[in-house]
Amino acid sequence: MQTGPLKGMKPSVLMEQYKPEFTKSEHKIYTYLTANEAHVIYLSLTELCEASGAAEATVLRFFRKLGFKGFQDFKYSYAQELATDATVAEHGTYLDKIRTNMVRAVEDSAGIVDEKELQRTIDVLKQKDNIVIFGVGSSGIAGLDMQSRLMRIGRQATAVIDPHFQVMLASSLDADSVVIAISISGGTKDIVDSVKIAKEKGATIIVLTNYLKSPLSQYADHILLGAAKENPLDSGSLVSKIAQLFLIDVLCTGLAVGNVERAEEIRTQISANISTKLY
Repeated sequence: MQTGPLKGMKPSVLMEQYKPEFTKSEHKIYTYLTANEAHVIYLSLTELCEASGAAEATVLRFFRKLGFKGFQDFKYSYAQELATDATVAEHGTYLDKIRTNMVRAVEDSAGIVDEKELQRTIDVLKQKDNIVIFGVGSSGIAGLDMQSRLMRIGRQATAVIDPHFQVMLASSLDADSVVIAISISGGTKDIVDSVKIAKEKGATIIVLTNYLKSPLSQYADHILLGAAKENPLDSGSLVSKIAQLFLIDVLCTGLAVGNVERAEEIRTQISANISTKLY
């Protein structure tokens, strides 16, 4: 399971990753930083403390929790990120912005993938015959897509998007099973409840989420992180789903690479059989 600071991640994404574990005082700092992006990089530590209403020790602890040496280290990285974003905001049309957001979601997600953890996750999937995928709402759609992707490379998987059926299936799992739980927030109660049951039954848990610290993550044996940010008003946005689908594609491709001939054989057979459905 992936732990510790996430190296090379953009400051805004990094704050989103750790937001679920911020204290009340740290949330004040986070709120001020995100509401005053352009102004923050010109502040001194003392000015930030006064503006956010947090003590200096709390502010320093906040940045160290994110993996920075201090406020200056954070400002340097934040200024670089804001400079890139400003170029798009100033010169881009809404088409440019949507395209940029989607490309950024993939690039940021690729940038934080722990390749060793990815390989360990792929190895687990190779060893397990009973693959179960849990997702609700928008994440359920991603789960159905993953089921389809796995079938196309010769791996049988069951995607369950109804919370009641998830509980029923989770209750029948064992140590020969692996559950892939998909949740952007990692805080969807239905998913957490089902995964908890599966964990108690001995199943291996793989979590695809945008938050390293979340209720769902505590049950994970392996975590793959996406980087697309999503606020409550944007729930189910396509940008967040793009990050999920990227991780799913990486996993499925990794599985296929391990058995190329079999994957190609299944893919050819499926294509031939599906072609009869077309005029």
